[in-house]
Amino acid sequence: MLRAAYWLSAAVYLPLGVLLYFFPTNLSQLLSVSPLWLARLSGALLTAWGGLMIAAAYRPDSVTRYGLAAANLLALATLVPAVLRGNLGLISVPLLVIAGVLGVAGLLALAGGVRRG
Repeated sequence: MLRAAYWLSAAVYLPLGVLLYFFPTNLSQLLSVSPLWLARLSGALLTAWGGLMIAAAYRPDSVTRYGLAAANLLALATLVPAVLRGNLGLISVPLLVIAGVLGVAGLLALAGGVRRG
């Protein structure tokens, strides 16, 4: 179960990180996102986090699973209020899906137990 939590997290963080890192300028102007450097920085961080999740999925342990669970559940707690506010428009459904996947991965990480050698 712990490996599934890592893989689900990587499946969310890596594409999202790459998307944010290579965010097209014309799309950012359309969405009125002015500080493009912030999106690129967050994209770089999410890409690195996704890579870390893939690496950790090969040898999960009981210590780092709490970091994975905390990161996923904090991301869930950040995304859900923004979606529930209802002013995000068309992006609300994808964000709700991402929040759901992160919530499931966070709970799987908590329930993962100790890895047996």
